Amino acid sequence: MAVPDPHAFAAAWVAAWNAHDVDAVLAHFADDVLFTSPLAARLLPGTGGVLHGKEAVRAYWTEGLRRLPDLHFSVERVHAGVDVLVLGYRNQTGGLVDEVLRFADGLVVEGHGTHLVEPPVDDHA
Repeated sequence: MAVPDPHAFAAAWVAAWNAHDVDAVLAHFADDVLFTSPLAARLLPGTGGVLHGKEAVRAYWTEGLRRLPDLHFSVERVHAGVDVLVLGYRNQTGGLVDEVLRFADGLVVEGHGTHLVEPPVDDHA
């Protein structure tokens, strides 16, 4: 499966997020999307970070925007695969995040939010 134009998709995605327009972001997602995120696990503990369907993703993102009113993303890199785009960006705190998005029929059918894991601090150095 082909992915949409990577840079055009990334530009539309980040513009929708920075406008806090959940509907515009969700317009790129299939109704039966599977989405995972460690932040979802914290904001909606009953999900375990696994969201099934567009309405569950909408509930997560709506709650996230409610709790993080200063949310803002800056895309730093875009990777394209056979049916996957990976958007690497910084969030409002400067944290590094990668969004891994798998496409079918022009829509995201599976997405995974991933966050940089810092190496452990060596207290013996």
